[in-house]
Order: sequence, then structure tokens, then C-alpha cells
Amino acid sequence: MAFVNENYCNLKESYLFADIAHKVSAYAAAHPDKKIIRLGIGDVTRPLAPCVVEAMTKAVAEMGVQETFRGYGPEQGYDFLHEALVKYYATFGVTLDSDEIFISDGAKSDCGNITDIFSNANTILVPDPVYPVYLDTNIMCGRKIIFMAGGPENDFLPMPDDNVKADVIYLCSPNNPTGAAYTKEQLEKWVAYALKNDAVILYDAAYEAFVADPAIPRSIFVIEDAKKCAIELCSMSKTCGFTGTRCGYTVVPKALVRKTADGRELQLNKMWLRRQTTKFNGVPYIVQRGAEAAYSPQGVKECRENIAYYQENARIMMEGFDKTGIKYYGGVHSPYIWLQCPNGMTSWEFFDFLLEKLQIVGTPGAGFGAKGEGYFRLTAFGSRENTIEAMERIVNGLK
Repeated sequence: MAFVNENYCNLKESYLFADIAHKVSAYAAAHPDKKIIRLGIGDVTRPLAPCVVEAMTKAVAEMGVQETFRGYGPEQGYDFLHEALVKYYATFGVTLDSDEIFISDGAKSDCGNITDIFSNANTILVPDPVYPVYLDTNIMCGRKIIFMAGGPENDFLPMPDDNVKADVIYLCSPNNPTGAAYTKEQLEKWVAYALKNDAVILYDAAYEAFVADPAIPRSIFVIEDAKKCAIELCSMSKTCGFTGTRCGYTVVPKALVRKTADGRELQLNKMWLRRQTTKFNGVPYIVQRGAEAAYSPQGVKECRENIAYYQENARIMMEGFDKTGIKYYGGVHSPYIWLQCPNGMTSWEFFDFLLEKLQIVGTPGAGFGAKGEGYFRLTAFGSRENTIEAMERIVNGLK
């Protein structure tokens, strides 16, 4: 008999965003005359940067000519994209070797796949609230999970506790869903904790491009000795608008070494390379050429224009919530507004209120963990027109 993984029984029946999609589809079917504004899923709406489109178009043409056609590429990504990322990291003070970078189809995939190189005996430390993938992928492995609470009392930025022993630590900065961003001093404390406990930090930097203050780190590797205890995962989805194009990367420093249960010392860089070459065939050449263009000086300029558009949407949203008196967080270094549900509503009650009364879709905070109950996430990734209209509906609807 083929037994299946019983850990799946410990998962919620469906993924958060699947629940939302089902509710919205049912409402739309019942009210075809209503205009629904979707500010729930963190999906970009601006088109790809012109230089990215140009690079991908050129790459498509290359694939149609015998002399420049390419089949399988390197599982860890082409050198030209590695070189572009090395230069990009250098702009905010981080030096990387090319072979410390691994190109993938997105940070979500890597967040789940990175668990392959860690023992199921590890204790996992996960923020609450936080991106559901961190939690669900470790539940699937049957690992012991400890939560560290984020709330107004710590600005949704939990800090290390010497009384808590963890082996693998998930950090997301700027955070999804709260928008909170760790300072350099705070990350130094996390690195010190990880080094003291021989732990590994899995640092999700998917929203680094939204950081508006140069004093806030855009990479954990600006912290001294972080390469001895951290892996950084990053997505091009928000930085370059690649949600539908699919490209990301993970940085695994060669200085990061840990032991097996029987005492053998292994380099995590080599382990991840072995994992990727076994289970992954790489990102398409066409996509990687587009990514290379996105990290060129012109590409960075054009992508930043799109990010500035979303940041202005966030400013408009914050301005609207200022009028309502609702307490909110995020929006400055993040495309997310994390707000306290009004009138004592639960997060799902507020979801239903916004959908049924105002035809606005957001994300209930409870879907991001127990500490997310009573909060709600809205994204700044909509069009300018829809963002303005949504805030007018909210301001008028909450009077």
C-alpha cells in the first residue's frame, strides 16, 4: 500500500487566496452589475518595463535562429544574469560571488523548496502574522513550529528571545502583510542570535525595492557575518513586475556551513546546487534575458518608475485612512496597508463588509496567522483610478 504524507491533514483545507477567490467569484456571479475593485492579492498591474520587453523580444528572435537557439540552460541560471545581480547588489553595499546566486521561477517556489536541504528534526521560528507559505511548507514536512508574535507593541517586528531555541528562522523585511521593515540594528540582533544558536535565517527580501529610507537594509548581507548564518530569497515579481513572467533568485553564501545530526559538516551552497540540479531545469532563456535588462541601469530606472506609481497609490490610501481615523501600518516601505478592522469586526467580517457593501476585495488578516485577526491587508498594486475610487468608497462608507 502506498501511504501518503499525513502532515497534509494538519493544513487548512484550502490556501487563503483560494478562499478569497471563491467568495469573490460567488459575489460577482450574483451581482453582475457591480464593479468590484480588487486590492487583495499582491499582483502588479503596470506593464513590463520597455527595456525588458525589448530584451525578451530579441531573445525570442534568437530562439528562432539555428545559430542562436538554446535548449537546456544552467539550472542555477545564466552567467549574464548572475553578473547583472552582482552589480545590482553592489549598489547597496553587498559583495556577492556569481556562484552564490541561484536563479529560480520565483521566491514562493524557493521558500518552499529550500526546506529540502534542512532536516525535519529542526525547530522552525515563524513570525505571526506573516506570508502563509512559510508556515504551510513546514507543516507539510511535519516540523516543530514556534511562533513569534508581531503586534503594535513591537511595530510588527518581533525580535529574538534568548529563552527560545530555534534552528531555522523566517524573516521578511519589508514584511508581507504588515509592511514593517527591520532596521540595521534590529537585523544585527537577529544575526547575533543565529550565530549564537547555529541557526539559519531564511530572509525574504521580495519587497526590498520599496524601501524608501537608505538607512533601512535592502539585504541582510549588509550585516557583518550574515553570510555565515543567512540565506536570502528575492523575487522579481514586485521589483521588476514579473508576477506573470516568473523569475526570482536565492543567495546562498559559500561561508554558510552547518552540520548533519551525526556531525558531518556541509556547505549549504553545494547542497542547494545539488538540489536544484536534481529537481529543477532552470528558468527560460527568454525570461532571464528580460531579467538581465531589468537589472541594467536603464532597467532599474524604468522599474523604479513603476514602483513609484505603486508608492503613490499607497500614499493615496494612507491619506484616505487618515480621514477615517482607522489605525494602519505599512505603506511607506511596502505596497501593503495593514489596517485595524473598524468597529470591533473580525477580519473576515470586514472582508464581507467591504465586498458586499463597497465592492472592494482585500485580504483578511486572520489568513496570515492568529495575530492577524482583527487586521486587514490592502494592496497598492491597483490602477490609480481604482485606488482613488476604492478610497472614496471606504471614506464615505465608514462615515
